[in-house]
Amino acid sequence: MKFLTRLLEPELLRAARGFPSLVLTGPRRAGKTTLLRHQFPKASYHLLEDPDLIARFRADPRSFVQEVRTPAILDEVQNVPEILNYVRSRIDRSPSRKGQWLLTGSQEASLMVGVTESMAGRAAVFHLLPLSIRETEKVSIFRGGFPEVISRPSLSQTWFRSYVQTYLERDVRAVSSIRDLATFRRFLALVASRCGHVLNKTELAAPMGVSVPTISEWLNILEITGQILLVPPFFENFGKRLIKSPKLYFVDSGLACHLLGIETPSALNRSPFLGPIFEGFVAAEIVKAQIGTGRARELYYFRDQQGLEVDFIVPAGNGKVILVEAKASRTVMPEVASSLLRLAKVVSRYRVSAFVVHRKTPEEPPTSALVPGIQAISVTELLDVLGKSRP
Repeated sequence: MKFLTRLLEPELLRAARGFPSLVLTGPRRAGKTTLLRHQFPKASYHLLEDPDLIARFRADPRSFVQEVRTPAILDEVQNVPEILNYVRSRIDRSPSRKGQWLLTGSQEASLMVGVTESMAGRAAVFHLLPLSIRETEKVSIFRGGFPEVISRPSLSQTWFRSYVQTYLERDVRAVSSIRDLATFRRFLALVASRCGHVLNKTELAAPMGVSVPTISEWLNILEITGQILLVPPFFENFGKRLIKSPKLYFVDSGLACHLLGIETPSALNRSPFLGPIFEGFVAAEIVKAQIGTGRARELYYFRDQQGLEVDFIVPAGNGKVILVEAKASRTVMPEVASSLLRLAKVVSRYRVSAFVVHRKTPEEPPTSALVPGIQAISVTELLDVLGKSRP
């Protein structure tokens, strides 16, 4: 597959000039290793899933790290987190040498514990998600953005099936004592069916026949391995009783389609899950745009107990927020903008821009006004707006 330029590249290069180490986390197969090997072609490469390599390290960790030629890529470092202590020792012997240790991990939370304890002040931390529509036009709601699916779309269903099996056997077992992987596989499908819903752990626990604490543990696994997005509610107090639970989405819409048994784009168009999957696709693209340009992830939704709901609120700095309503339909009517208009009045302390994002047809004009102050735009156009609104 031809290398595709990633949004994160300039940020990685900038950090490599200022920090001894870089840490790149993200879901398995999102392209972390490919990106680092492309950006740092002279770096030595060490895969910390290789049993022989792990055995060599554990037999004599100090000698192993001392013999590593820098710059070096240590791939899937969460498998031997104790290596970070020895890497720190080498960094501290030559603190002025920058960009020498390039670490990847597929389990963000567990890796971050090691980085926080061992590499504080020595490492710049980044997160890489699957490809975005700003990185290649081949990304779609049905296919998602995993690089190998993009490169071989005819084998996408086989790839997703293998990915789920690999994910269960490696990542899930690595962070949990779950023994019944078949039950956890059914849980994945159940979570996919709840895309776009406010998280209700009791509703997830009942059909699985497990406890709410177990559901909490399983959701935590999905989050730390980069499979789901939990979008929190906008927390400002507007004198309303607000919903406090997050909304749930899959990071990759293609994986969500696979888990739901949706095997073709036409089947997706007919599916009752089209709306929620499109909403999740928009959420993921916003987050990819934010973290891909070195910004903090800032994405919220709004829902109060009186029924006012807006899909997304994106802070844009300088007292500005962007309100987004995501609609999978190709045609949107003015009434779709009603919730945006109502919320704009509630958040009057902010400067507000509001948009309805939908699946536009090629023959449509670049933007179209629904009502005064609110435009109907595509996902790509929304990302352009967010880029211009960067704080």
